[in-house]
Amino acid sequence: MDLAEVGSVGGFFALRTEAPDGPAARGAHGGAYVPFAEIYAGDIAPLSARVDTVAGKLGAPERRVAASIAQLGLAARLWSLALGSAALHGEVLDLDPARLYWNPHRTSPDDLLLPGPRAVPTTTGADAAARPTITALAGAVREVVQFGHLVPLAAALRADGAIAPRLLWGNAGSALAGAVRELRVWSRRSGRPEVGERAGALGAVLLTHPDLRATGVPGDGTFRRRSCCLYYRCPSGGLCGDCVFDRPPSRSSPGEVSG
Repeated sequence: MDLAEVGSVGGFFALRTEAPDGPAARGAHGGAYVPFAEIYAGDIAPLSARVDTVAGKLGAPERRVAASIAQLGLAARLWSLALGSAALHGEVLDLDPARLYWNPHRTSPDDLLLPGPRAVPTTTGADAAARPTITALAGAVREVVQFGHLVPLAAALRADGAIAPRLLWGNAGSALAGAVRELRVWSRRSGRPEVGERAGALGAVLLTHPDLRATGVPGDGTFRRRSCCLYYRCPSGGLCGDCVFDRPPSRSSPGEVSG
């Protein structure tokens, strides 16, 4: 697959592919790249460092607000890489947590590093040379992103501090819809309508999963989520374009939709 073309969609679709300087010592996160597998296995120091950084930059009044924004950014990165490769080239980039490295102190495209990128199998046997179906591609994206990263990432965030599962799945649905939207914009700009159509079809299948089905209301190229990422609670924050709210609730509102 042509990762340079995937990266041309936008910053969230790009990543570094050179080999890391060397594995970080367990528990280290000061400027080092660490494989996601270590974080998911219990070494959450890099993730906690990222939440700390987000909290400091946004002046987040609660740790769960910073955790939500940090998770939303990672979900957007992961969906974008897998969906981008699937929509543009009919292949799904292998984001194996043991091989995908993350630097919590950097931003896209320098936050993620994947040495020796490769695709995951989507066809087998006699069908190995055939173009994979939308169903097969969506299944591979789900395995790579939803099950391979978002589920263990949510567990790691809950180990760092209290945060509602519904909020995290709402972020995941919003990030997925955002990646589809970016691919549609790129497809129109590049005269590649088939890319936008494939992205939309993949997103529709992915949103049928029980964990994602109730996260929002998809429309014709739109998505309105049923929860809030809590960004509005930051001093300079506001409502996202797909927020469940039409106007920011009061900071002490008992009806806050977050989990």
